[in-house]
Amino acid sequence: MPAATRGSVPLARASGVEFGLSMGLNGTVRCLFVSDLHGRPELYERLWRAVEREVPRAVFLGGDLLPSGFLGLAAPADSTRDFVGGFLRNGFEAVRQRLGGRYPDVFLILGNDDLRSEEEAFLDIATTQLWHYVHQRVFPLSRYQVLGYACVPPTPFGLKDWETYDVSRYVPPGCVSPEEGMRSVPRPDHEIRYSTIRDDLDTLAGDRCLDDAVLLFHTPPYDTTLDRVANDGKRVDHVPLDLHVGSIAVRRFIEQRQPLVTLHGHIHESARLTGAWRDRLGRTHLFGAAHDDAALAVVRFDLEDLDNASRQLL
Repeated sequence: MPAATRGSVPLARASGVEFGLSMGLNGTVRCLFVSDLHGRPELYERLWRAVEREVPRAVFLGGDLLPSGFLGLAAPADSTRDFVGGFLRNGFEAVRQRLGGRYPDVFLILGNDDLRSEEEAFLDIATTQLWHYVHQRVFPLSRYQVLGYACVPPTPFGLKDWETYDVSRYVPPGCVSPEEGMRSVPRPDHEIRYSTIRDDLDTLAGDRCLDDAVLLFHTPPYDTTLDRVANDGKRVDHVPLDLHVGSIAVRRFIEQRQPLVTLHGHIHESARLTGAWRDRLGRTHLFGAAHDDAALAVVRFDLEDLDNASRQLL
């Protein structure tokens, strides 16, 4: 059966019984959201236990899923690949075997600390319906649609697999251009030089209505409670560093297109610095799951009742 299309990106087809009976009998669509696990087995174990205990309809993973990508690039080995095809695959498969037909839809993207060379492994495993890889893709979830985007604006870090310019070729003070740094997968120079998050999001969303859309991002939008960093008083060449490092393109996209809910990670310390893990832009609910200590931050939300979302540290 061919994939349905709306706009310029195909709407991928979920398999099985809506791949996890996405809508509960009482009309709820309960979801769990985590991000930035950075290859820590104990955090995945906590996630899997929560999934088995709570049996949500969907689970979202917002990037930075693997052991440090930069270290893996500097010293190539099979450890990262074994992590994806071994640890991650086996862990989610064990959950699927125990839950059977109640196994949830799992939607995931990678993040700026993940090697893009591992994308193919995630795509290969996605063919088994263990998870949906949603970067620059669209998937159904009951009456909703899920869109994903992994890239972030320029950072100070050296790995550039998932970095691109935001709305222009501006590089903030203290950051490294996407045209520099290291990549695990080659990319044409003209794409690196001229691609922007703004244009990517326009292509991803096309002309589709996003009133019922869940957008899974790695980067948060600029100047919100989700993108605050500890740059207080810091300067580079006498220029003050911005306290907010999210994406201007993502913020403008949310303000203009008003999806139902957006999910974000990337900035670990923001919830601690602002005291908030959620925000609002117009009608759109913004939830953040990044965290900066040893706990796993789990955001629980029901797509039919977003006002009562919660976040717990496990």
